Amino acid sequence: MLNISKRDINLDFHQDDYHSLRHVDGLRSGVVLKKILVYLFLAILVIMFIPWTQNIRADGNLTALMPGQRPQTIQAIIDGRLEAWYVQEGDYVKKGDTILHISEIKADYLDPQLMERTQWQVEAKQSTAASYKDKINALENQITALRSSAQLKLTQARNKLTQTRLKVISDSMDLVAAGVNADIAKLQFDRMQKLYDDGLKSLTAYENRKNKLQEANAKLISAENKLLSARNDYLNAQVELNSIRVDYEKDIAKAESDKFTALSSFYDTEASVNKLQNQYSNYSIRNGMYYIRAPQDGYITKAIRTGIGENIKEGTPIVSIMPEDYALAVELYIEPLDLPLIEKGQHVRIQFDGWPAIVFAGWPNTSYGTYGGTVYAIDRFLGDNGMFRVLVVPDVEDHAWPDALRMGSGTNNMMLLKDVPIWYELWRQINGFPPDYYRSNQMDNKDKKKA
Repeated sequence: MLNISKRDINLDFHQDDYHSLRHVDGLRSGVVLKKILVYLFLAILVIMFIPWTQNIRADGNLTALMPGQRPQTIQAIIDGRLEAWYVQEGDYVKKGDTILHISEIKADYLDPQLMERTQWQVEAKQSTAASYKDKINALENQITALRSSAQLKLTQARNKLTQTRLKVISDSMDLVAAGVNADIAKLQFDRMQKLYDDGLKSLTAYENRKNKLQEANAKLISAENKLLSARNDYLNAQVELNSIRVDYEKDIAKAESDKFTALSSFYDTEASVNKLQNQYSNYSIRNGMYYIRAPQDGYITKAIRTGIGENIKEGTPIVSIMPEDYALAVELYIEPLDLPLIEKGQHVRIQFDGWPAIVFAGWPNTSYGTYGGTVYAIDRFLGDNGMFRVLVVPDVEDHAWPDALRMGSGTNNMMLLKDVPIWYELWRQINGFPPDYYRSNQMDNKDKKKA
């Protein structure tokens, strides 16, 4: 009770006569409160020095580690019309199983005998190319024959030219000899005439010498005519040699021109053959695209285009498939501020949606219902959402992930960092400081080995 008045109420009655007043006076609540506060302070002081594991929290979802093991859509490679389905949603298919059938809708491929007609065109072009090849061989043989004949003709003409040149030399020598004989006959005639004038020789002897002079002059003129004729034959032989050379070069040039023309036609035909063979291969491959087949073993999850008779354009998604074999991984995103704190091989605690868990962020070892993981890959570029993507795989040294996990399920992730006292973590949180830069012992050992 409060003793506000100056008059003491204890003078009017005795508190010992009343049990409730004795009980109130006997309480020592202040002492108890002090003890409680002291013990509480000591407990808080001890708790402040308990280790606390810094961590980065991030939401994520389950995905496949390998790109080829993730859910995928099967697209139409060509334009077509949906004719028949051979599977249902939820069916298991093996690689190569037929999923659906489409028919042709383009006018360029509607001919039922398109393959046969294209093959005929290929064979016709091949025959044309063979004909050009035979023509090229014939022209090459003709060119070889012309060159051989030209060589023989030129050799013959050169021999004739040599003969005429030698004949010119021979006739030149005959002309010189005839000239000498004519000079001698002229000197003998002059002496005979003088002797005849002196009466020492008879008229008959004089006339015989004169006749020999005429014969020597006649032989000189004949020798000059032969020399001129031989020179003319020599010139004709030169002209004939040049004519033979020009004629054969002309014939060989014409044959080579025909050969090059045939070669050009042959190469054009070969190009046409290759183009037709390419078309034939494309038609053959296109015929195999009318049946959409499973690219790998898996389960049909959803039919995107379902209407029979519906036209489908090239590249249109038709059906989605989930691969049978896949390795699960967690895909999560972190802020650029936290990127320097993350490294490959770092430990992560994961809480899967649908699996009950009791989580203590700072004491991961005491958490219940979480599973271990390690950082497998970190993107080297910023994503569209302004964060970096991190892939986490199961920790082989921890409990195995549940078998009932399904791709696309959500996760809550804690990326474990450095162990610090609780007081330090509170001080960091109050001041808004980032977690401490942390490197695992494994990475430190790797750096030491490199050094």
